Amino acid sequence: MKNLAIYGILSLALVCHACTNSNKNQAPSQQQVTVKDGMVWIPAGEFTMGSSDENFIDAQPLHQVSLEGFWMDEHEVTNAAFAAFVKATGYQTVAEIAPNPRDFPAIPAENLVAGSAVFSPPNYAVDLSNPLMWWKYVKGANWKHPFGDERIAVDDEPVVQVSYTDAIAYAKWAGKRLPTEAEWEYAARAGKEQQPYYWGNDLKPNGKWQANIFQGQFPNADSKEDGHIGVAKVKSYAANAFGLYDMEGNVWEWCNDFYRPDHYENSPKQNPQGPTDSYDPQEPGLVKRVQRGGSFLCSDEYCNRYRAGARGKGEVNSASNNLGFRCVKD
Repeated sequence: MKNLAIYGILSLALVCHACTNSNKNQAPSQQQVTVKDGMVWIPAGEFTMGSSDENFIDAQPLHQVSLEGFWMDEHEVTNAAFAAFVKATGYQTVAEIAPNPRDFPAIPAENLVAGSAVFSPPNYAVDLSNPLMWWKYVKGANWKHPFGDERIAVDDEPVVQVSYTDAIAYAKWAGKRLPTEAEWEYAARAGKEQQPYYWGNDLKPNGKWQANIFQGQFPNADSKEDGHIGVAKVKSYAANAFGLYDMEGNVWEWCNDFYRPDHYENSPKQNPQGPTDSYDPQEPGLVKRVQRGGSFLCSDEYCNRYRAGARGKGEVNSASNNLGFRCVKD
């Protein structure tokens, strides 16, 4: 199996760069939320998908989408849940397997070690046009050791350092699947149509942060104004109207759709499943899937793709310490 995380660091960084309300489908009140086995019922409905923000060209044009109801994990898959999967199956993530020298003939074999991408900012301001200044490929970085050192993953934090390949394996074991991109956005909007943020029009309603994102001077001076530096435990912020936690910020989340920047021009209205193949003009040789929601590294200074309708992307065997997932079920 190829481990493309070595080359995926630049891909991840590029994702972050650039990084009227309708009452037709009102979200249920919190009292109406149905939770079963850690999953929330998302009722069938219709919504306007995408973003009119000029910075999010790949999230255009706006288009109507109609979805059937489905169940969705109320928060990201945690380290504890992923550990249960690994214990039951003996599964090894892509980051735990050394890359095959045949797949990387230009790289000395001694440099092909198991590991993954870790946010490693310098302690000084840098040129924001060079994402490699704050990403490093770290030996031994994986879901158990997200930073590649002695620090161990915390049970009730989202599992990170998981590739699309790993997320799919977990979902199948759990009897679930990854959400389509349309399902993810519909669930995140929870009845709110075409507002700047998934929670509404204001970044900080009543002066309160609504998501775990980066405050301060990116990438070297996180002010921790929202109470967190790095990943936060699940349910650290209030749920949305559907009863879902952390649909914005904290960690990026894998979706099942292939990534194409032009797909919205031809996306079907009824239960869209995404394009049949992948194409990213920035890296045309890599197969990529959609990521959604942004992460703790998103800020309006650099990466603002935690905003409503914005899209991310990632090579299917690459991972990082700000990338996780949640599952859905029919």
